[in-house]
Amino acid sequence: MDKIEIIIRRAKNKDRKAIKKLIAMFPGFLMKQIPDTKSFFVAEENEKIVGCCALDIYSKKIAEVRSLAVLNKYRNKGVATELVNRCLERASQKGVYEVLAITSKEKLFKRLGFGSFHKEKLALLKILREE
Repeated sequence: MDKIEIIIRRAKNKDRKAIKKLIAMFPGFLMKQIPDTKSFFVAEENEKIVGCCALDIYSKKIAEVRSLAVLNKYRNKGVATELVNRCLERASQKGVYEVLAITSKEKLFKRLGFGSFHKEKLALLKILREE
């Protein structure tokens, strides 16, 4: 199998159409209303967007990792992990205390340090720093 070379970068306005198309591929899992393009990181190979993830910062207290989508061909290759990690780095840079993820991919997020709260199964929280 050929080695893939994925670049993770901040999304640009010109990426909005590709992000919407990618998210539309997962209608049962992702919300139709997506965050601003500037909230996204994208994964691309050969200038084609193969994954995306957004960080919505609500306040210094909390942000949400959302709209995580990766094309099937690129799953289990670390793309989702890298996208979420970039969102976490951004949250940390912005001084956010906690990051929330509402997800059906519990194993991925738990591996990245998120934990459940209040016996929720799909809403996971990662504390970046204490107040």
